[in-house]
Amino acid sequence: MTKSVSPLVEGRTGPWEVIIGLEVHAQVSSQAKLFSGSSAAFGAGPNEHVSLVDAAMPGMLPVINRFCVEQAVRTGLGLNAEINLVSVFDRKNYFYADLPQGYQISQFKQPIVGEGSINITLSDGSSRDIGIERLHLEQDAGKSMHDQHPTKSFIDLNRSGVALMEIVSKPDMRSAEEAAAYVSKLRAILRFLGTCDGNMEQGSLRADCNVSVRRPGEPLGTRTETKNLNSIRFIAQAINSEVARQIEILEDGGTIDQETRLFDNATGQTRPMRSKEDAHDYRYFPDPDLLPLKLDAAWVDQIRDTLPELPDALRARLLNQYGLTPYDASLISEDRAVAAYYETAAAGQDAKIVANWMTVELFGALNKMGLDLADSPVKPEQLGKLVARITDGTISGRIAKDVFALMLESGADPDQVIEEKGFKQVSDTGAIEAMIDAVLADNADKVAEYRGGKDKLFGFFVGQVMKASQGQANPGVVNGLLKQKLDG
Repeated sequence: MTKSVSPLVEGRTGPWEVIIGLEVHAQVSSQAKLFSGSSAAFGAGPNEHVSLVDAAMPGMLPVINRFCVEQAVRTGLGLNAEINLVSVFDRKNYFYADLPQGYQISQFKQPIVGEGSINITLSDGSSRDIGIERLHLEQDAGKSMHDQHPTKSFIDLNRSGVALMEIVSKPDMRSAEEAAAYVSKLRAILRFLGTCDGNMEQGSLRADCNVSVRRPGEPLGTRTETKNLNSIRFIAQAINSEVARQIEILEDGGTIDQETRLFDNATGQTRPMRSKEDAHDYRYFPDPDLLPLKLDAAWVDQIRDTLPELPDALRARLLNQYGLTPYDASLISEDRAVAAYYETAAAGQDAKIVANWMTVELFGALNKMGLDLADSPVKPEQLGKLVARITDGTISGRIAKDVFALMLESGADPDQVIEEKGFKQVSDTGAIEAMIDAVLADNADKVAEYRGGKDKLFGFFVGQVMKASQGQANPGVVNGLLKQKLDG
């Protein structure tokens, strides 16, 4: 395993080191909210999934959702993190219209999950470990809508009380690429575990980016926090924009204000939101309505025993079991559904050819069609059978692309397409020899040139024979017979 070297950013006055830490808010995959029985489903009409607890009606008390606790523990185990058998819920006090209680139930000094790590792989093949500082459970706030009325703001409390896992990294990342790789890997782990669906478009996963710059070897600079980024592309753009802004200010002799910023995806720039509060400004207090959360070590071990194969282990197995390239193994191991499709298609087939057809032809076609893998007209067994017909000589690689195109259109079995369209490869040496004789007779001048030393003309003859056979002649047989006749 190679280790990446922290990149430096060149400014007008010399190099700068970028320091990045991320706070990722992942919605727990659970049917109910963290402290009430209200539905946590996405897509309901405004205020349809709100209980008296969510609306903070007087006398309503929170009751912890055991399944959400289990999901947090499962996530901590998947992040190679320490599970704290005793944790405490606190009230994070601040006022906002969509926070009906006037505080957020969260965890501060005693979170449910402690330190862990994630290994990321970068585009140059290098890898490094990114530290996890903590994971804590908290409830989400509601949503303020300012575009529904010219003079009024509306409040939707459907998200109020939805369970979130806030996963805080250590400030270990040094570039936008590393941050993007970290979020991609974290999302893959959560999906494999089944603890968060990772749907960034629906807000199930969003990130706050803490960014500062410093001269190499100097103390940490003042950081800013860019809030609520809901795509990996926007995360990278926001970081690069903020790095460039901070370097320009410092090189002009200015100072960086500690503040919270927002990213404008239309301009690709960050803009101020508010001055940044420190943790003590929130006035955390232990929640008197919730006892300390005490976990049984045997229960944690039971959860550990049910963990699925995670991306790193799956990638290693794909490399060893199927002999895939690191690139293909990384691509296939990013998603459980992709890995399951691949292993079904590759069963009993040439695994490397299947990987190539899947990552290039199938993924490319589905992207053009705007389809997910789950909606693919070509099922994994069909892709495996198509590869089998290439390797057993029934069809050539070129004809296979025609067969594949028809499979995409109709969802038909490859054998059916081959039979109906007459695509079977011609391997009869007599028939191919007759085609070769005709091509050589029609190109006597080029035969003379070839025999005079122009070896590159061999490809021309192969092409002419394949054209005469409408692409159905076995290329191996064509090459062998041609060489005999031209060199004989």
